[in-house]
Amino acid sequence: MPKVKICGICHEIEIGIMNELMPDFVGFVFHSKSRHFIAPEHAGLLRSKLRKGIRSVGVFVNSRLQSVAMCVEVAGLDMIQLHGDETAEYIAKLREYVHCPIMKVYKISKPIDAERAMSSTADYVMLDGGHAGDGKIFDWSLISGIKGRKFFLSGGLNPENLEKALTITPPPYALNVSSGVEANRTKDYRKVMKFILTARGQKSSLNLK
Repeated sequence: MPKVKICGICHEIEIGIMNELMPDFVGFVFHSKSRHFIAPEHAGLLRSKLRKGIRSVGVFVNSRLQSVAMCVEVAGLDMIQLHGDETAEYIAKLREYVHCPIMKVYKISKPIDAERAMSSTADYVMLDGGHAGDGKIFDWSLISGIKGRKFFLSGGLNPENLEKALTITPPPYALNVSSGVEANRTKDYRKVMKFILTARGQKSSLNLK
């Protein structure tokens, strides 16, 4: 079954939800233009309250190498997610600063985008439908040729469309969601629960309408 990443964690109350429902990953966004932006020190405080077994991912967009390294140290990150125009050269240089897995995000709008993702030098790739988490679903048939890559599926996922996402081929290594499990701009317990239960093949009787 795929792993689950809940991105855009900003508040201590959301940490409580994560600790109870236990996704595999949580994401902290260090991009100042995002409404989910969080300062490294605050992320570090939240990270210290996270239950063991949940891996923390830092999301960056065209950030300076030194800035990424500082966030990794201050926030205690387990993984880096690059959501900008970072190149293979950037990834190679970043490895000189940090010693955690690196994930590169690719916007998928045509077949060649999937080919670029397959040849990425990053440890993981995330396939998304838009820029910087704007919640757009892409044509999943465009990634049918991906082989031999562990990829995170992102872009417009929510508890209602997740079952369909679980039928795509090849199956994703992990599922990434942020605003799709929110209510009033914060993570919603019931939505997070339904998303995780569905991803793990467990039935949920929750009616979210």
